[in-house]
Amino acid sequence: MSYQTDRLQNTPPGPQGSPIIGSLADLQKDSLNFLLNIRREYGNVVRFRLGTRVLYLVSHPDDIKHVLQDNNKNYQKSPGYQKLESFLGQGLLTSEGNVWRRSRKLMQPAFHRERISNFSEIMTDATEKMLQRWQGFAERREAFNVSDEMMRLTLSIVCRTLFTTDISDEASDVGKSLTVVLKYASDRISSLFVLPENIPTPENIRYQQALSTLDRVVYGLINERKQSGEDTGDLLSMLVFARDEETGESMNDKQLRDEIMTIFLAGHETTANALSWTWYLLSKHPDVERRLSAELKEVLGGRVPTLFDLKNLQYTSMVLNEAMRLYPPAWEVGRETINADKIGGYDIPSNSTVIMSSYVTHRNPDFWDNPEGFDPERFSPERSTGRHQYAYFPFGGGPRTCIGNNFALMEAQLIIADIAQRYRLELVPGHVIEPQPMITLRSRNGVLVTLHAKS
Repeated sequence: MSYQTDRLQNTPPGPQGSPIIGSLADLQKDSLNFLLNIRREYGNVVRFRLGTRVLYLVSHPDDIKHVLQDNNKNYQKSPGYQKLESFLGQGLLTSEGNVWRRSRKLMQPAFHRERISNFSEIMTDATEKMLQRWQGFAERREAFNVSDEMMRLTLSIVCRTLFTTDISDEASDVGKSLTVVLKYASDRISSLFVLPENIPTPENIRYQQALSTLDRVVYGLINERKQSGEDTGDLLSMLVFARDEETGESMNDKQLRDEIMTIFLAGHETTANALSWTWYLLSKHPDVERRLSAELKEVLGGRVPTLFDLKNLQYTSMVLNEAMRLYPPAWEVGRETINADKIGGYDIPSNSTVIMSSYVTHRNPDFWDNPEGFDPERFSPERSTGRHQYAYFPFGGGPRTCIGNNFALMEAQLIIADIAQRYRLELVPGHVIEPQPMITLRSRNGVLVTLHAKS
């Protein structure tokens, strides 16, 4: 049974769901397939209900452009982001209005192309250190979780490049704590009823302990930089020593903590997930892996990649883009209408939640041939010509496009090139891969692989 389109209000169609909870059970059971199925059945604007909340799934690139770019001033962050605030506070991801504009303005210089180009050697140095450790895995043919390794690597890189520090000793604790808080936040976003955080349930206790671990690390970075008084020119210094143009005031420790915690999450979690899915896909498609290896052998000849090699590593870039098409790390974007709007010909009331899922749009057969297939060639210049800008949006779009998109792309390509010319990563037989859509798109059971050295 479905909602019938109301001709007077021009309401989008969608599933009826259960009388009380609507489509909540379907969403919680398998949110990715639920969204794919309702787009397939009802079209590019779908209305569905979670309890008393009404949401609109918007999937056509024209409509996504309308929400994120053309009419972005009529939209604010959706209510789900408010449930991230106990973790991220009022950082760049969750803040609105003047707070967001101030943060974006302060951080933007740290992500200019000229500045991030200086980070390439740090990225490859961290990768080389990891590869030295991997020699033991290769010699013993020992299986390991490459998702954990990518998390550890990208955390090291973000700390060394943006905070000029190395927290390798803390990497394991930080990784485990991030997993706890991400799952906690995701569960609360998709639940109709949540208990206050100060009630000592097992879930709340685990969350508070994980948050304390992250706070200890982040406040440690802040205190160390303030006590040294040294302006190293990195992002941390920009934030610590910045002064408001009107008041002359600097950020307090809580504001600094919120911004750094956001970069902690966005600066390594998403890139690590993109890399993990890339290794999974390459292991399942040996023909693609062989072509990638051929390009790396021709361009690099066994040496460590540099920034200047990236322009010649075109197939490497295509492999990464295709992995992010199938498994976009930031798989869903939510907005709330300020005033009523019209999307795809349908009326959307004010204070309505609009969600846009790159996971869904990236699989729309109207814009992608064989959408479930892994085909890096679809990102070749010839086949990309004429593709809608918002048919592919792994970094969002409009004024709130991910500030670190160029950083992440450079980092991921260098890491792929350095690893893939040394090793073929083979998925452990029988290991089940299942997407886990939390705030980011992880593999629920990790990605277990063994290493096979290349000559």
